[in-house]
Order: sequence, then structure tokens, then C-alpha cells
Amino acid sequence: MARYIFITGGVVSSLGKGLMAASLAALLQARGYKVRIRKFDPYLNVDPGTMSPYQHGEVYVTDDGAETDLDLGHYERFTGVASRQSDNVTSGRIYKQIIEKERRGDFLGATVQVVPHVTDAIKAFAQDDTDGLDFVLCEIGGTVGDIESLPFIEAIRQLRNELGRGQTISIHVTLVPFISAAGELKTKPTQHSVRELAALGVQPDVLVCRCEQPLPEGERAKIALFCNVPKAAVIEARDASSIYKVPLQYHAEGLDEQVLRAFGIEPGLPPRLDRWTEIVDRIENPEGEVTIGVVGKYVGLPDAYKSLHEALVHGGIANKVKVHIRWLDAEIFEGDEAETAARLEPMHGILVPGGFGERGSEGKIASVRFARERGVPFFGICLGMQMACIEGAREAGIADASTTEFGPTEQPVVGMITEWMTAEGLQKREAGGDLGGTMRLGAYPASLAGNSVAASIYGATDISERHRHRYEVNTAYRDVLEKSGLVFSGMSPDGTLPEVVERPDHPWFVGVQFHPELKSKPFDPHPLFRQFIGAAVRQSRLV
Repeated sequence: MARYIFITGGVVSSLGKGLMAASLAALLQARGYKVRIRKFDPYLNVDPGTMSPYQHGEVYVTDDGAETDLDLGHYERFTGVASRQSDNVTSGRIYKQIIEKERRGDFLGATVQVVPHVTDAIKAFAQDDTDGLDFVLCEIGGTVGDIESLPFIEAIRQLRNELGRGQTISIHVTLVPFISAAGELKTKPTQHSVRELAALGVQPDVLVCRCEQPLPEGERAKIALFCNVPKAAVIEARDASSIYKVPLQYHAEGLDEQVLRAFGIEPGLPPRLDRWTEIVDRIENPEGEVTIGVVGKYVGLPDAYKSLHEALVHGGIANKVKVHIRWLDAEIFEGDEAETAARLEPMHGILVPGGFGERGSEGKIASVRFARERGVPFFGICLGMQMACIEGAREAGIADASTTEFGPTEQPVVGMITEWMTAEGLQKREAGGDLGGTMRLGAYPASLAGNSVAASIYGATDISERHRHRYEVNTAYRDVLEKSGLVFSGMSPDGTLPEVVERPDHPWFVGVQFHPELKSKPFDPHPLFRQFIGAAVRQSRLV
């Protein structure tokens, strides 16, 4: 039977509960345990899919098509365990399911209440699909004291009583601020936060204290005394120079040992952390550096491209170089060509990421043109690939090439599949179970041409990657694009949907309809990012 680790946060948000959960899971894995991490989000949205990236950051997509919180990206990157639909739930989804049951009459006319109906649904979610696991880590979003999180805290309290204290523990992440005027760390916010959690019936077993300064023994002892935890279970958590250093720091502080002891398990042999040591060494001792320009529309908020940022770092790890990322607003490239060139010339590689909507599209097309004409390594992802195809069509003489996503057009190089596919072909795809004109979400197979750059990068011709988009490149334009040098080197297995385009006569020019950044990991960098950064390294030697 799986053991449960419930993770809460207090005082303020953004304390790094997700990174702590991912790091702890990685440490338990390194000790030979099988783990899975889950995220409970208290907000009322059914999922993050329609939330603004400025508010919520990126939407992380799983193989089975769930649109989830970005923390699940951290979970996958640190553990290598593929997240699933069953690993993320929101209050909105819980309430939606309960209301649907009530409307069907499943409750036989009984009064539907937060306790027991909502808490029962939360507990069922926590315990679902756990066969073969040693530990399930459950992170509660927000902070203790939030109205929205109260049903989740109550569900934790009930589960701890039902499963027994030997089967569950609670970890509370809190803030120990440094008051510069007083020149000391203050423990009172942590004491108040733990008291709030205990008042709700959940006594933490381990405290993770975020602080900017070293946590002195006196303050550690005071926290232990007033918060009713062993002194050794008060874990210092200071800022790290890289998120991939965090597992090593937590191990040095004894987090994994204290968690096991809280379960009554003797820690035994130390974990095998060689791969994390190797990753940190490559990050801290690079043999070179490259600069990558990311031309997007949400560049004011790096969390909107969180997985992309990390995948570029992974490409740097694979090539033993430091990657400097320049976030460039696509709108600045919609004016003078000379200004565009001045901003892009210092870049050793140009990446146009995914996104929705017309804003900044002409700037993205201009950056594609610059990369093509100057021979700068180019990587287009999702909308970035579509912009590369529109740029290619314009270069081939179709001056008004565009996408129906931005409005009516006479030359729909990109559009919904229902807009350009024949009725017969569309019926064939729908009969095969595909999603037609709705959003493609989750993992889909693709077939790569055997002699293509893409196949050489993957070392295979059959691949599977995750998608999140509604619009597709129109295969009616395939011939004109390929005559101009833009080759369709990857297609859906039935040959109807373009998945990869490339320019064989270019130093490195690849566009993909999917999101490879979602599957990249520090210990297993995605081959596309590995090769893109490798091309940028070669470019850096030319300038």
C-alpha cells in the first residue's frame, strides 16, 4: 500500500512547494523507491487550459491529453515519471463532477455538502491509480488559511485518521524572513502558519523553512519547540544557483532521511545522486556559452515558457555550454528591417515558440526570414512552425499567405483541418478516432522521412510527441513549399497532417507542430534541443 506525503505551504505563495516535492521525489527515487506526485489546485477553473499565461504561466500537457499546472512539468523533469490526467485536479473539476452526479440523481435526493461529498471526492482522487507505488506526494496549491484550500486540508485530516499516522505524513513549507533593520531571521510567521494548520487538524511532521540567510541553531530549536516537531525535522531551504542543485541541497539538510524516519523507516544506505552531481557540474563548469533569442508574445513572464526555458538549459547541459536566453517581444520586429537585424545578429540561434492569436505574428515571420537568409540556426515550435511555413510561402511568391486563425484569407497556408480537408478525407480521420478540427491534446505519433534531418536527430523514424493546438499546416501548399526548399519531413501516420518541416540546405532549420520541450529532462535532454544548441555552438564559432 502506498504511503502518502501531504505538502502544504504557509505565510506567502511562491515558496517553491513544487520544486521541493519534485526534489524529495527524486531523492526517494535515488533510494530505490517508486514515486508519483500529484497537485491539488484550489481554484475554481476546471483546468488551466483557458487561463491567461500572464496569471498562471504555461499549461503543461500530459501524454493522455490533460491540461495541467506547470508544477507537473517540474515533477516530470525531476523524476522522469510521465504525468497523467489523474495527477492534477482543481476545485472546479471536483465541484463539476459532484454537480453532474447530483443532476443525475446519484445522491438519491440527499443534501450535497462540502463534508462529506467534496472531501470524499478529494480523497478518492488522492488514492486513485496508486498500484505499485511506494510513495504518493500530494501538493496542495496556495497557502494555509486560504478559503479555497479548506476542503483539501480537511480531506488531508480525514485521510490521516483513516489510513493511520504510519501511512501518511505532512510537510509544511514556510517562510523565515530576514529583517535587515534588525539583522536577524524571524520565526514568528512560521509559528503562526503552523498554528493555523494545526487548528485545522493537521500537525506537520517536517518543516521546510525558506530563508535567504543560514538558519542558526537557536532559531531552528525555537521553531522545533513552538511548532512541535523534532529539531532535525526543521529543514533549511535557501535559494539555489540552479533548480537542479535543489535535490543535493535538500539531501545535505537531511530532508529525505527525516521523511523516512517520520514513516518509521530506517534510511539505510545513502541515495545514489551521481546523475544530479554530474548535472550540477556541467551547469557550474561550462566549456563555452551561446545566446539564444526566443521571439514570443509572453516574454514578460518567463513562467509562460517554463518548460521551454528548462529544455534550452538541458540542451546546454548536453553540450556542456551555458545558454543565455534573450526573451524578445515579437512586436519589436514588425518595423524596420535594419532594427530587426541589429537585434538578432548577436544571436547564435533563434527560436519561435508556440502561442495563440495574431499579436506579434508579423514579427515572428520577420525573425524566421532573418534566420533563413542569414543561415542562423532556427527552431520553430507549434505556432513557430506555422509561421515558418507562412514565411516560406511568401518567399515562394504567395504574398498574402496567412492563417485563418488571424481571420479570413485567400491563401490559408494554415487553418483548421475542417477548413481545408476534403469531406471524404475528414470522415476517414474521424472514423480513425482523431479529433478533427478541435484542439489536438496529448501524445500523437508521427512518421519521419528516413533521409531527413529530423530522423537523424531522433535516430528513429517513428516518434511520439505531445500536442496542444487547433490549427494545422495545409497540405495543399506542400508542393509549392517543398519546391522553395521547405521540406515536409514528418507527417502523421496517415499522411494528412504535417508534423515536421526542415530546410536541408540550411545549417539548421527545423519546425515542429508539437511541443518537444514538454518531454525534456536534465538527465535526458530532448534530442531536438540537444541538436539545436549544438548548432548554436557551431554558429558561435563563426561569428
